[in-house]
Amino acid sequence: MPILALRGISKRFGGHLVLADVTLTVDPGQVVAIIGRSGSGKSTLLRCINGLERPDSGTIEFDNRPLGHTRQQLQALRRDIGIVFQSFNLFPHLSVERNITLGPTAGKGMAREVARDLARRVLAMVDLEDKIEAYPQQLSGGQQQRVAIARALAMEPRLMLFDEITASLDPELIGEVVRVLEKLARDGMTMVLVTHEMGFARASADTIVFMHQGRVWETGPPDKLFASPATKELASFIDAILAAVPPREPRR
Repeated sequence: MPILALRGISKRFGGHLVLADVTLTVDPGQVVAIIGRSGSGKSTLLRCINGLERPDSGTIEFDNRPLGHTRQQLQALRRDIGIVFQSFNLFPHLSVERNITLGPTAGKGMAREVARDLARRVLAMVDLEDKIEAYPQQLSGGQQQRVAIARALAMEPRLMLFDEITASLDPELIGEVVRVLEKLARDGMTMVLVTHEMGFARASADTIVFMHQGRVWETGPPDKLFASPATKELASFIDAILAAVPPREPRR
């Protein structure tokens, strides 16, 4: 039984069709990497999954339940589905600890002491337990992004969405964030990622989804799609963007 099922999702902004009849399923523990050129609808698709955008047509089911759009339904949904964006969105006036504990205490009624222990655990998952008392401005961009991941993990989600989370980082900082993603993948976290990190997609994703012009153009395991794309659109994308990316060892 898939944990997430999208069927016939379409979305317009004004006269522009951003998503066109997108159908996709995600199984528990699966890592799905969504790739494609800018403007192909990838980020909008993630925002629909998390309830930040409402599709014009189609259905989204999470854990075999239709996605609702009342305030209470969305609050419940976002406790189960975490999302991390390329902008860190940390509160600059709050410590790392409080950035992480705010959601569990305010959103789930967790006691502060319990939330502090949780903050330490999730910071250890992203190798930043020594930064618990720091403030965002004292951290590098890569460290801030890892805190943003830890903050999402503190809500103990069943599904994590990542929207180009390395796009705003300097090249030397990308690796530290990708290593966190690799660890989450090895640990069995269910993830859907919009990414241009093709080394990660090749090594750690179970399924690649290639989007083009708002549609799912091709879907399949990384080895198949990278080695023998079925469409000229994916072949062109690989030639233009991926050909220079060296292969990496698969996830064990």
